Amino acid sequence: MDKYVGCKIIEAAPAIKKGGKVYAEGQAVPKTMEPVEEGYIVVYPDGYTSWSPKDVFENAYLKVTPNPKLKTNCSISQQMVDDFIKEINVDTLGKKTTVVQVILVNGFEIFETSSCVDPENYSEEMGSQICLEKIKDKIWAYLGFLLQTGVGGVR
Repeated sequence: MDKYVGCKIIEAAPAIKKGGKVYAEGQAVPKTMEPVEEGYIVVYPDGYTSWSPKDVFENAYLKVTPNPKLKTNCSISQQMVDDFIKEINVDTLGKKTTVVQVILVNGFEIFETSSCVDPENYSEEMGSQICLEKIKDKIWAYLGFLLQTGVGGVR
């Protein structure tokens, strides 16, 4: 079989599965000794509904910010951009260049640099702020691309 990558806008709600039955968040769950599995009820654009275990769902989907002003009812937010950053590493090269590496939650890495003219004016803190602004602009673009693909598909 061939492999595929896909992206679509879906609706989902936290739920639990107990004894083979799925219960939406807030719904009364019978008290039994059966184990409880956390997950999500997922509704696809064509109306198909399914159950997804929590870890599988959270690795496959990114929660978007609701935006009732838009036809799609969703957009990228500053919080989403900030939350997509897993790790930030800052270093100084030479006497006047800052290098910032950001590792995103999906493992993708982004690098930026910032330099000044005179080493006496160098500030690693200022350089890292400049680099992080550039990196966050890239993350906005990447997440925007992802959202556009979810809204419009790949063709």
